[in-house]
Amino acid sequence: MNLNFHTKIKKILITGGGGFIGGSLIRYLLSNTKLEIYNLDKIGYCSDFTSINQILSKNKLLRDRYFFLNVDLCDELKTREAINFSNPDLIFHLAAESHVDRSINNPKDFILNNINGTFNLLEAVRLHWENLSDYRKSFFKFHHISTDEVFGSLKLKLDFFSEKTPYSPRSPYSASKASSDHLVNAWHHTYGIPVVITNCSNNFGPWQFPEKLIPLVILKAINLERIPIYGNGENIRDWLFIEDHINALLCVAANAKPGSNYCIGGSQELTNNEIVLKICRVLDILRPSKEPYKNLINYVQDRPGHDLRYAISAKKIMKELGWKPNFNFNESLEMTIKWYLNNLDWCRSIKEKSGYYGQRLGKNGK
Repeated sequence: MNLNFHTKIKKILITGGGGFIGGSLIRYLLSNTKLEIYNLDKIGYCSDFTSINQILSKNKLLRDRYFFLNVDLCDELKTREAINFSNPDLIFHLAAESHVDRSINNPKDFILNNINGTFNLLEAVRLHWENLSDYRKSFFKFHHISTDEVFGSLKLKLDFFSEKTPYSPRSPYSASKASSDHLVNAWHHTYGIPVVITNCSNNFGPWQFPEKLIPLVILKAINLERIPIYGNGENIRDWLFIEDHINALLCVAANAKPGSNYCIGGSQELTNNEIVLKICRVLDILRPSKEPYKNLINYVQDRPGHDLRYAISAKKIMKELGWKPNFNFNESLEMTIKWYLNNLDWCRSIKEKSGYYGQRLGKNGK
């Protein structure tokens, strides 16, 4: 992977570094570069810094180039102060409310954080950009990380999302992310800020907050609780291992031209039924119970506005930048399951801290 920005860039700001993707990105950058890393996070319900702190505790030298900024992007003044303090050469914007079910229950948080927060960040970045020297402007970049959900729902096996797919968001979450995408694009065309946008499929891997499907199923199963599947379980998602996504983000940040956008997917489509059964079969081997774990499956009322199928064509990033997913899905899924089985103390602590114990969310709607 060609990470040629290392020779010029000195400081990287990651918003939402307490989240799953942001934390994974920070761990990579701390372990594989000598850059200054600024982690901007408001410390929300799912923020967790255990994985970052583990790296810092093992190598004290890393502490000299890691900076934590406890900032809510909805606070305009503190956002500007954070940009001034970090003085970044590259920004990865990951801070967002991201769980569809929660957006159904409380859409206001998603509007405030994902739209207003992105606006405040862009305005702070605009002022920062205008004051950069021509030399620093030559390699500065704002990388906005988004989701495939902004494109809406696909028909079965007929099409794939691509960079040319029209936006058609269908949940408060996806609508808020679509809005933020449009803001980023507008600030590029209006003010000249060099931006890139990536839209990714469903991520999974270690350290993911347990409201997401894969860790939720794992923890429900080993606690012998009912495993909820929405509707008939035939909704399809494209799954992307977290390390493949991190490699893609770095590849885009290093090599993409300003104003470009890329879709990032794992080319691994599975129905919810299929993914749950895969997890159950692995658990039957790794942690046998009296009965097969699939007997815990419980079909529940579907989520309002539940999109049927997401699937990404990653041809553009493969062709133009040379990225491709390297991890075998079944192997990375088993690796993820083993990680959760070996880190149950972390799972318990994150549940206690957040107050989330696997309860059903997102039932409100028409």
